[in-house]
Amino acid sequence: MHSLHTELTPADHLDPARFVPGERPSAVRTEPARVIEIGEVTAGIAVPEGRGVRFFSSSRDFDGLDGTVFRNAEHAARAARERANVRARSAARQGGAVRLRRRSA
Repeated sequence: MHSLHTELTPADHLDPARFVPGERPSAVRTEPARVIEIGEVTAGIAVPEGRGVRFFSSSRDFDGLDGTVFRNAEHAARAARERANVRARSAARQGGAVRLRRRSA
């Protein structure tokens, strides 16, 4: 019995959503996963997905952003900073100190 063996080129394994117009498939940009920290607290991680990055929170203070897809890691970091700033302003109005909580394992 004969076996059929075909070799796939790297382009056969690429996600078409990651293609950059005008670039060859072998030149597709892939962004690494990035840890996002706000001060000394790890807010989460931005993992490449399709045409953007998906945010996974690592602190309860950022759970509202968990699962959100952003255009890039910088946009995810900006959203995390804004969330921390809103929380700080809210606590200041209530006369309390802001303390970002770390997620316990």
